[in-house]
Formats: sequence, C-alpha cells, structure tokens
Amino acid sequence: MTIYQVFTRLFGADKANCTPSGTRQQNGCGTMQDFTAKALEQIRGLGCTHIWYTGIIEHASKTDYSAYGIPKDNPDVVKGEAGSPYAIRDYYDVDPDLAKEPSKRIHEFELLVERTHKAGLKVIIDFVPNHVARQYHSDAKPEGVRDLGEDDDTSCAFSPDNNFYYLPSEQLHLDNIVPHSTYKEIPAKATGNDKFTSWPDKNDWYETVKLNYGPNTCQKMLHILLYWAAMGIDGFRCDMAEMVPVDFWEWALPQVKQQYPDIIFIAEVYNPSLYRDYIHRGHFDYLYDKVGLYDTLLNVCRGESTQSITSCWQAVDDIRDHMLNFLENHDEQRLASDFLLGCAEKALPALLASCFMPSPFMLYFGQELGERGMDAEGFSGCDGRTTIFDYWSVQTIRRWRDKGRFDEKLLTKEELSLRKTYQHILQLREQAEWRDGGFYDLMYANPHLHHQYAFIRYSRKKFALIIANFSDKEETISLNLPKHFFEFTGIKERAKAVMTDALSGKKTTAPFTSCEPLVVTLPANFGVIL
Repeated sequence: MTIYQVFTRLFGADKANCTPSGTRQQNGCGTMQDFTAKALEQIRGLGCTHIWYTGIIEHASKTDYSAYGIPKDNPDVVKGEAGSPYAIRDYYDVDPDLAKEPSKRIHEFELLVERTHKAGLKVIIDFVPNHVARQYHSDAKPEGVRDLGEDDDTSCAFSPDNNFYYLPSEQLHLDNIVPHSTYKEIPAKATGNDKFTSWPDKNDWYETVKLNYGPNTCQKMLHILLYWAAMGIDGFRCDMAEMVPVDFWEWALPQVKQQYPDIIFIAEVYNPSLYRDYIHRGHFDYLYDKVGLYDTLLNVCRGESTQSITSCWQAVDDIRDHMLNFLENHDEQRLASDFLLGCAEKALPALLASCFMPSPFMLYFGQELGERGMDAEGFSGCDGRTTIFDYWSVQTIRRWRDKGRFDEKLLTKEELSLRKTYQHILQLREQAEWRDGGFYDLMYANPHLHHQYAFIRYSRKKFALIIANFSDKEETISLNLPKHFFEFTGIKERAKAVMTDALSGKKTTAPFTSCEPLVVTLPANFGVIL
C-alpha cells in the first residue's frame, strides 16, 4: 500500500498570488471536481494505490453558507479563514467548500469516489473522533438521529450519558485569545486537547470541544462510521485515535468490518506503549510510525549515525506490518523547508529506507515535487508547513496541474527530476517481491558504517540489496555480508555475481559472499538497489 495524502481544498486552487488570510472569494478554493480522471491517472501512475482525501467532512469556517441551510460560525472559534478540517461541524455532511455546487456536495463526493475507483485507487477519508467544533450542529443527519449534546444534562460536569464534558455555571473565556470576543458558551465545555478549564489559551485546540465516550457517544460514532462506509470508501484515517479509549475501537471496528470486510483503519497514535493495544485490542490495521522511524530518519538526515535505524525497527518488529511509514504529512514541516532539510534531495536516502522496509508508505501531495511550504499563508504563518487553515494555492502543485493539463514543461528541471525519482521508487514498490519478501538488516555486520544504511529484501526467486547513502558526497564503501545471512535465507554465495542497480540501470560484477567485502560506490544523498 502506498498512500497519496492530499489536502483536498488546496489541490485544485489555481490563483498564483494569494492574499495572506484571504477569503474564499479572494484566493479561490479547489473542489472535488478538480480530481479529474486525468488527475487521478497521474497519481495512480506515480505508483500510489490509495488516496487520502484530507478534509472531506464538513468543518467550521468563516465562509458564509447560510444560503444552503448551514448556520454561520462565530469567527472567534474558527482558526483561519477556511477553518481547521479537524473542527468538525457536521459529521454527516461534506464540506461545502469542496463542491462546485454546494447544494449537491454529497452527490459530488459520491462521484469522486466513483472516479477514484475507476482510476484504480482506493479512497481514505478522515474520521475525527476525539473532538468537534464548538458550534457543532448537524443539519444533514439522517432521520431519527439525535445531535451530539442534544440530550446532555449540562448541570453536571460528567455523566456517562452526556456527549460532552461541562464546567457547570462557568462561562468560556476567550479574552486572552480573541480580545473582546463575542462568542458565548455557558456552561463552558472541555476543550479538545483535554483542557478541562474555562480559560483555554491560544496554543490549545480552543476551537474544539472534547467528546465523552459513554455508551450514548459510542453508539452515535459507530453510526457515523457506518454512514460513510456505506458510501463506498475503503478506509478511515482516525485523527488522534489514542485520545479515544481503546475500548471504543475494540467494540466499534469489528462491527464496521463485519459489514465491510475490506475497509481499513489507520490510527494516529504517538505513544509506543499503546501500539499493541490499538492493533490487537483496537483492531487497527495500521499506525503512524512517527516517534520511531520518521523521527529517526530525520535525525539521520541531519547527521545522526545510521546505526540508530536498526534499533528503531527492532522496537516494532513484531508489528512492523502494521506500521505506516512516511516522511511528510499535513502536521509536519516540509522536508525542503528552511526549518527542516532545506533541500528535497537530502531526503532521498530516507525515502529509500522508508519505502523498502516491509511496511506501507505514505507521501504528502507536493512532496514529490520538492514543495517547500515556506509561504506565510495567514493563520499558521511561515512555519515550513502547508496551511490547513487558510484558502491558498500550493505553487508546485498549481504549476504541475496547470488548470488540469498536467504539463511537465511548467516544472523546473529539479522538480521534474525529483518527481521521476519518486515515481521510479514507488513503482518498484508495487512489484511482488517487495510485498512478500523477507527483510534482513546488515548493520550489525557493518559497525563502521555511520552515513549509510544497508539491508536486503529477498524472496525465493529474487533478492535486492538496498544501500542508502545519507552523505552529501559520493562514497565508496566496503560492505560485509555475514555468513548468517546466507544460512538464514538459503541464498547461495557467489564468487561472481552480476548485479543491476534498479535505480540507475548500471550493471556490475562483484563477489557476493561472506568471505570478501562487497565494494560499492554510492551517489551522494541517494543510494543503490542491487
């Protein structure tokens, strides 16, 4: 599985010179119809198997859609002009920003799912279970469904039958965030990031309220999962899943999978001590490998020894098939930003390591073009990330799309080269030996290596030696192949082996044996797949 995460409203945004903190009218907004058959063909042709449409479900916004029956949000509890896609306003609706005709937004989403499947891609959307927008109200809920909080006893701080947590008799205070705020909330509800106070601060998720997972909330959230699953999607990426009790997932996910056996669930979990609970009890298919492989590879790109990668995968070896590898997503800084590596090519050795370990892989739209994320878009400022709060246009994606024409001539030489490299690597991942092959780390036999990471993927018929070079210069290394490798895998030692580099196409003849080191020359900030 290779997931292409795309921030849906930014993909088709075409305006070249956006206004910081600009409105939808000023800066424009991409829609679901921008994902044409040709666009999806390009993403599938990159080597991706799934697409995660980020921000599909309706969320709080400063844009007025009251003409379509959607109540206006108080701007004091909306971050940015466009709002956060993780401040859900209606669990049963599609965000109107994403539709050409907002009154037909559900139908446009159904057509998007159909087009995506026709292109050979599977569909993933967000499920945001921990918190909702301050002014949550569902105008699209099915008949008979009671709204969140509609039947709550607001006189008590906690009740197992309540959907929210309350601070009885206290008013929510936003004065230290928004001077002279006009938003009124009495009693105050607990804030989404577990802030049980009526005085959240600007670094809190103050635009959201925390959900209380008693029996009533559990039933409502299961209904929401089944509602979206019935639309033919193939998976959910579950936001901050670790903030929701594992008991809910243990109860709900088998019920969804009983009706939709092939649907997958991806958990955003950052605490390694919870990993196995959320897989074995919670029934999640995949977990973010953020604090493990992601953090480790970035540190290696900055100069830390490659020997640290081994202990990283060993920590999750028993569940490695469930770990989702990535180098970018909407929460993290862009690899090419001035805040991280400053150059997309410096991440290519990390890409080799991340892609060819036996785990699924995810990339973020624009990563394959070296998007830098260095715009000061508005709410988030210039922070090396692509905004999730503002109406904006991502310049690399905008030029690549060229109003739906996908003209490579509008890319720079460096962008085109990077995209072709990503495409080559991701297409290699689709070959059967990567899906089914074994994994053997060679670092224990090569303690002298600190800027290269070497491992082997093998099957009965083929094997591939991957060496990633994290050095800024070309390096020639001597690589020891331990006797145990040949005994363990059943691969025969060879006095002379003809090896082809799958990346460059170059052939070389060299001994492939435990008796003599293999001498390999590696390009700077890249590697070989022999």
